[in-house]
Amino acid sequence: MEHFGYGVVLDAGSSHTAMYIYKWPADKQNGTGIVTQHSECHVKGGGVSSYAGERGGAGRSLEPCLDQALKDIPKSRHHLTPLYLGATAGMRLLNISNPIESEKILKEVGSKLHTYPFDFRGATILSGQEEGAYGWVTVNYLLENFIKYGFAGHWLSPGRDTVGALDFGGASTQITFETADVVEDKSNVMELRLYGRDYHLYTQSFLCYGRDQVLRRLLAHLVKNQGAGPHVSHPCYPAGFNVSMKLDKVFDSPCTADQMPTPYSPQDPLTVIGTGHYQHCLANMSKIFSFDRCSFSKCSFDGVFQPNVTGSFMAFSAFFYTHVFLQRTTGITVTSPTLLEGATHTVCNMDYQEMLKKAPDQKGRLQDYCAASVFIQVLMLQGYGFDELSFPRISFQRKAGDTSIGWALGYMLSLSSLLPGESMGLRKALRPEAWAGLIFLFVFLILIVSGYLLLKTCQKKDSDSII
Repeated sequence: MEHFGYGVVLDAGSSHTAMYIYKWPADKQNGTGIVTQHSECHVKGGGVSSYAGERGGAGRSLEPCLDQALKDIPKSRHHLTPLYLGATAGMRLLNISNPIESEKILKEVGSKLHTYPFDFRGATILSGQEEGAYGWVTVNYLLENFIKYGFAGHWLSPGRDTVGALDFGGASTQITFETADVVEDKSNVMELRLYGRDYHLYTQSFLCYGRDQVLRRLLAHLVKNQGAGPHVSHPCYPAGFNVSMKLDKVFDSPCTADQMPTPYSPQDPLTVIGTGHYQHCLANMSKIFSFDRCSFSKCSFDGVFQPNVTGSFMAFSAFFYTHVFLQRTTGITVTSPTLLEGATHTVCNMDYQEMLKKAPDQKGRLQDYCAASVFIQVLMLQGYGFDELSFPRISFQRKAGDTSIGWALGYMLSLSSLLPGESMGLRKALRPEAWAGLIFLFVFLILIVSGYLLLKTCQKKDSDSII
């Protein structure tokens, strides 16, 4: 019977929490077992940061998935299973606006996780750089770019270039890639040593540039430019779509505080009217970026240094979902800047009913896809600098095999010492019982061959004696 080790990571994102359970052959040490995803569970409701001010809410929200983990992992392995919770940009924002409340939530979920029989190893808020780097580790681990299970049970270095990681979450977006260039801003440097090789990474996380916060910032920009209501025209919303809300839904985030009108009444009503105009949407979306200041030799945007993008990239999270939506509604598979612009233009000029016919299951989110597509266009082409040569090297994926792509696997691998710093040489990747079986077979073959040779020798002697 094969025995497995297990690990659990709760990815406490800004919009929701996901639980991932990983497994690997239990007798493997120092990364000699291939870690795969065993199962996953998505917590109902918002992210843990949405429970600010609601005592016990964040902890209780995790119970159904934690109860699922009790069933998915054999009881005999519960106490040996590391359990981590990593909170990302939603909690980073709450930590800015209300650090006392964010600390309460972390303590609360930590107390809840302690009540389960797993090896709980902490609840923490990841920095943007950590989130980007762990996503990069996940991508390249799953692609076997660090080490590969080769012929005859040997672990080999594949000698391939690594792949950059592009993550688009709810409250932040990350870009991480290996570069030979000098990284002029040392806060963007991440040095990793894995399997005896050093990796020099550029990584940058842009807080407030996640999907949900971008949509909010765009609406805040429109409100500021058009006046605080009661009606605002939205060129990125499709024609035929209107929505009403209170002003606090727009301005209750640190990402929109600088756009807040004066005077400001949080409970004032606001009706947003979609007009569906690609060029106007693009013009307004571009305003939330700053491309005109840079104190380095080159910048992406907002004065942030970035070397030229090099090599292949994998884009996941909301990048993947937007890419799929564009293909589904326009028939265009986006593989170049020209196709991205064409697909985005087409979606943004659709009215709401046309979108609804093409993607009825996305009814609750249809109004946001034009804005998300335009944002990705500005971010990737004008911001990151992908062009006709480099853009086709981006792969849009949600999973690699059966494993979801994101920072969670890389986080667990790093914290659980499943990624050794030094080379494993030609260490065999077989279980002890497998070795015992091979040795038995080898001895058995030797005995058969020896018996055969002895028989032939005796037959020859008999033949000689007859002669």
